[in-house]
Amino acid sequence: MFFHNFKYSLKTLFRNKMLIFWTFAFPIILGTLFNMAFQDIEKNEKLDIIDIAIVDNDFFNSDSLFREIFEVLGEENEEQLFHIQYVKEEEAKELLSEKQIIGYLILEDSPRVVVNQNGISETVFQSAVEKITQTSEIFKNVSEKKINDFIEEAQGEEIGNYNSWYAEIYENLMESLEEESSQIRDTSSENLSYTMIEYYTLIAMTCLYGGILGMTGMNQCLANMSNNGKRVSVSPISKGNLIFSSACASYIAQLVGLLLLFLYTIFVIHVDYGSSFPLIVLLSLVGSFAGLSLGIFVASFFQSNENTKVGIMISFTMLGCVLSGMMGMTLKYVIDKNMPLVNRLNPVNMITDGFYALYYYDTLNRYYLNVVSLLLFSFLFIGISTFCLRRQRYDSI
Repeated sequence: MFFHNFKYSLKTLFRNKMLIFWTFAFPIILGTLFNMAFQDIEKNEKLDIIDIAIVDNDFFNSDSLFREIFEVLGEENEEQLFHIQYVKEEEAKELLSEKQIIGYLILEDSPRVVVNQNGISETVFQSAVEKITQTSEIFKNVSEKKINDFIEEAQGEEIGNYNSWYAEIYENLMESLEEESSQIRDTSSENLSYTMIEYYTLIAMTCLYGGILGMTGMNQCLANMSNNGKRVSVSPISKGNLIFSSACASYIAQLVGLLLLFLYTIFVIHVDYGSSFPLIVLLSLVGSFAGLSLGIFVASFFQSNENTKVGIMISFTMLGCVLSGMMGMTLKYVIDKNMPLVNRLNPVNMITDGFYALYYYDTLNRYYLNVVSLLLFSFLFIGISTFCLRRQRYDSI
């Protein structure tokens, strides 16, 4: 009987045009709109190579840190940031007045950036100089500390030749800095893109919209919702068997919609989900289960008609998507910072946050926390639904 009801429940779900639209077609349409809106946004925001000048004086020539860093920043490759001209101060002023450069750097007792206006390029130039200055100060402080430590250790000993003594200090300093820098690792993803959060919320929305399928399948077993439910209620067949088979059919239909979305985003609009795709699939399966449990809860808890229940499901899902960043990452950040409990209870945010953790972090702690949270959410709502169904009685069918 299980497979008989499973088969016909599946057929019923796929013949419902409204369900097909909301769970299959709508996410694909929304994904297409996202692609149209975001495909050029990062390309247009990419900075062009910035034309600058550096005053070639004794201060600059004697500062190896500034000189070497700007050589790297001005090197002709894909990562080139500056196109640099090394000139005298008068020539730098002339180039700036003729707008051939956006600004120039004078290295005196302290670095000084000269620009004519405020803009993105000028800000990048000033920020780069500030970062190099900070690095230089750190380097000097570390150098002084290492030299003082060496002098303290050498007290009472004959230092010998000054040059060899200084060379030994320098060598020890370099080894120490290399050891410290080797502990710093770049673990960021190679395909970082802030627009990915939109596709994550799209997948989460699809998982939750699948709850409409679970809700519809459950309505078919309720006597107050359909003629089929009335026949089920008076039949000698186990009610638990029928509900379980309907839920399984809804979950399979839900996974079909999710599969279509993945195929479309990967092969048609070319979304790069990174190297953790199996974990993304796992989280999507758990998220779909959470959506199914939410649909069963809405069907069993609310005593209203089917259209009202669909409205509740769609409203809850869309609100969860908005709070988790579908309309912009700023709102997600504001909610996480000021009302963290809201997003911790938001199943859409649990899914997107799990994706976010895979994308931006090199550990799986946060990912597994979201998976466990989704499972707890699912079992809680299934438990409440079971309690509601056991208490349902009908005076007349």
